[in-house]
Amino acid sequence: MEQEVGIREILRRCDSTVTATDERFMRRCLQLARGGRRNAKPNPMVGAVLVSGERIIGEGYHVRCGEGHAEVNCFASVRPADEPLLTSATLYVSLEPCSHYGRTPPCADLIIRKGVPRVVVGCIDPFAKVSGRGIRKLLDAGIRVTVGVLGKECEELNRRFITFNTLRRPYILLKWAQSADGYIGNREQRVSLSTPFTFMLSHKLRTEYDAILIGRNTLTTDAPQLNVRHWSGPAPERIVLSHSDAGVPDGFFRASGIGNALSHLWEEGRQSLIVEGGAVTLNAFLQAGLWDELRVETTPLLLGTGIAAPRLPDGIRQESREDFDGNIIATYLHD
Repeated sequence: MEQEVGIREILRRCDSTVTATDERFMRRCLQLARGGRRNAKPNPMVGAVLVSGERIIGEGYHVRCGEGHAEVNCFASVRPADEPLLTSATLYVSLEPCSHYGRTPPCADLIIRKGVPRVVVGCIDPFAKVSGRGIRKLLDAGIRVTVGVLGKECEELNRRFITFNTLRRPYILLKWAQSADGYIGNREQRVSLSTPFTFMLSHKLRTEYDAILIGRNTLTTDAPQLNVRHWSGPAPERIVLSHSDAGVPDGFFRASGIGNALSHLWEEGRQSLIVEGGAVTLNAFLQAGLWDELRVETTPLLLGTGIAAPRLPDGIRQESREDFDGNIIATYLHD
């Protein structure tokens, strides 16, 4: 509560004026930020743009964890002939500039040294060592600061980073495939509900997450590899919910329960988790409210009977719906 009050006081000191020009250049920040999707982790994706008048004189993004932040790369891109323009320029940045010494020096200090008179910030950094301190440092230096331009979009871009730092757990995606009549499988035999293309998309998705989890029943009946053999990229850490070590393969982390799994992922700095378990595991996460996104693939196939798919929670928001070879993949967000 004390931290919330502090941030509200900081925001009251900020300039609330927002123009269409501000939104236009913040969209460019978001475009740039996505360039760090693969290598910026566990840091957030951030883009920065320097504007003099209506002209971009510098831009950059956080390319790789441990290397220069977006603001550093943005200032470095400014041509020597444009350096004098900094004292009348506006810096746009999708996430609050850092104010502490980590692997790199504070970006807020760099901005102050460069003499930029105005900074437009997309959203506040939830990381405890920043969280309003970067904005306060800029304000105390006499810099005019505007916060919240395309704030929802900026938060959405780094929803995994924000979830991890605000809820102290990874961002959780629940994923399953179901028949048109609402079954995820047949008790008598294995049924493939994905197409070769959507199966490949599942492997692509795994490269974008830090960990993947299944239940003991899925491990026993399906013996899944949970790797990325149909895509190129890093494989997620594999976790199985089981009360016994017996039968758990090498390379899998055994968690005795959901809480144990999430604690392990928090301690290891894993910011995102896919749950690909069976109905029991999926329903356990749903009933506990431990999910941020659902990804449901529905095939035209009718099974008639089998294992019932999880029921979608009431009041959820559909983010997307796409058709792939006749299979529909819908994603939903937890408001």
